[in-house]
Amino acid sequence: MHIIYTIDDVSNPDKSYVIGDVLITADQISQRVQELGEKISADYADECPLVITVLRGSVIFAADLVRNIDCPLEMDFLSVSSYGQSTKSSGAVKILKDLDTDVAGRDVLIVEDIIDSGLTLNYLVNYIAGQKPASIKTCSLLLRNLDPENEPPLDYYGFKIPDEFVVGYGLDYAQMYRNLPDISILVEEE
Repeated sequence: MHIIYTIDDVSNPDKSYVIGDVLITADQISQRVQELGEKISADYADECPLVITVLRGSVIFAADLVRNIDCPLEMDFLSVSSYGQSTKSSGAVKILKDLDTDVAGRDVLIVEDIIDSGLTLNYLVNYIAGQKPASIKTCSLLLRNLDPENEPPLDYYGFKIPDEFVVGYGLDYAQMYRNLPDISILVEEE
């Protein structure tokens, strides 16, 4: 089932967006998440990692991912903002909700939805590194148009995508479209 609806751009009332082409199907996502879970399970076979999910876009991916990880783990959540209600990153990262778990001495896996500029993930890796974990690894569902100068350390990823704004499977525009099962391109309505 595909949900089709239009949303207005709150920052520019003359623009509206609709869902365009499906870029990655739900079946493709499911297969890749299973593969990532198997790899992470092998890498953490003798550990109990703390999986840090970056809210909100990563929630659906992280939930599916941890169900495919076959070792003990704990979860915590961190909320950051760099997009607001725009299709472009503001360039500034702001922590909205901090961790509840002490990461000192822990093996940490940061789970992100999408990496494009690398700004947010670099910020989070540095922020968590300052809390003295035993190790930090990173996992992102999507990679888009990485800036080589800001490329973050990335241990696991799902898919490389073209330079398009995408929604679905947890990714949003103005908090909408997260519930779509596929990842689709968001296009300006003509």
